[in-house]
Amino acid sequence: MIIVVMGVCGCGKTTIGRLLASSLGAAFLEGDELHPAGNRNKMAAGIALDDEDREPWLDAIAAAAVELSSRASCVVVTCSALKRKYRDRLRSADNNMILVHLTGSKSLLRNRMRERRGHFMPADLLDSQLTTLQNPESDEVAISLDISEQPAGIVERAMAFVEFHSSSKAKMQKEKINEH
Repeated sequence: MIIVVMGVCGCGKTTIGRLLASSLGAAFLEGDELHPAGNRNKMAAGIALDDEDREPWLDAIAAAAVELSSRASCVVVTCSALKRKYRDRLRSADNNMILVHLTGSKSLLRNRMRERRGHFMPADLLDSQLTTLQNPESDEVAISLDISEQPAGIVERAMAFVEFHSSSKAKMQKEKINEH
């Protein structure tokens, strides 16, 4: 199973992703670490990435997630996954991908971005991310969680959602086997 913790910059993907992976006993993959140097330099200069910039990055995340899932039953990945087509590209790693979409007010996101140190993404790019964001659609297995809650509460809700969907999937697979 691959769980993608998604959302715009400053929403806490890394914090929640690490906590969720630890709680689930899952492998963890930080998507930002797979950005090519050109992407990092572009963002550090305050220039938003376009679809062409993101494609090799998304492919690298999908490949790394597949490789990790060969050794772990569950992988938690952090990735902005702002557009449906980006999520579809990631879904090539696991068609049954679960999304944990972190949401928050623009002011909270901006404040968090201004407070963090050593990150290549400047707060000035928040507006472009909010403009690019396409919320998960009804045919995507996704939960949206407000980041104004404490991380432990967010992780608890995410775990309940993941556990519900993984048990529902297992039940459906068992029923298919019993039909044959």
